[in-house]
Amino acid sequence: MRLALYQPDIPQNTGTLLRLGAALDVPVDLIEPTGFILDDKRLGRALMDYGRLVDLTRHLDWQAFEEARTGRLLLLTTKAKTRFTDFAFRADDVLLLGSESAGVPPSVHDAADHRLTIPMRAEARSLNVAVAGAMVLSEALRQTRWHR
Repeated sequence: MRLALYQPDIPQNTGTLLRLGAALDVPVDLIEPTGFILDDKRLGRALMDYGRLVDLTRHLDWQAFEEARTGRLLLLTTKAKTRFTDFAFRADDVLLLGSESAGVPPSVHDAADHRLTIPMRAEARSLNVAVAGAMVLSEALRQTRWHR
């Protein structure tokens, strides 16, 4: 299981997701460019001292990520019909989270093997990307690692 962050632009969310990966022993792929400098103090504040624990792979761009990726690509998006709670995860899945301001472009959307959504009330546009990542990763790990 891996988390992949597509061109994140809010350092606090990235730091939180890196900390999540570190704490749950889930590698994180960072697809650049980011909307901030990676040594941003706001990133460090969210990551705290977990930076030494995170298994982080930085990719120069989408193409570099795709060349390195193994496993199914699962895009978390509000533009999906499949609820994450109705999906059968596999241990080698890659959970892809889009940038906070723009999501992912159509070409990345089309590259996903599956698109998953979190059911929400109609008036809500979306959840914070770190919250969404934690929710779906938790279910994926429950199915693949914690439920053996």
